[in-house]
Amino acid sequence: MGLVPRHLRAWAGCSRNDAGLEFYRTLVGAEVAFVVYATSGLEAFKAANVRKVHSADLPSLRIFHEDYPEFEAAMFNRGSERMRIDGVRCLPVQDFLRQTAPNRGLVRWL
Repeated sequence: MGLVPRHLRAWAGCSRNDAGLEFYRTLVGAEVAFVVYATSGLEAFKAANVRKVHSADLPSLRIFHEDYPEFEAAMFNRGSERMRIDGVRCLPVQDFLRQTAPNRGLVRWL
């Protein structure tokens, strides 16, 4: 899962839309490791070394999505299934790694 932050940094560095990578933490301590901001908006990501994502794995991404409902929140995992749990997209990390390209939204196309 160490490739996720590298891909996100590379994407932000190559994009023409002033993209950047930040960390998100609420006052109550919910954390999201990767928040990408660009002219197109925000996208929040976590990566988990699990094959199946459960609702219990998503509290910080759910909080992000509740705070910013117009933007995407996604959990990358080692599974092969694409699904949405509690408003959070759960996506195979291999799809993200293969299909990430500069100047293209990160999860909207998945």
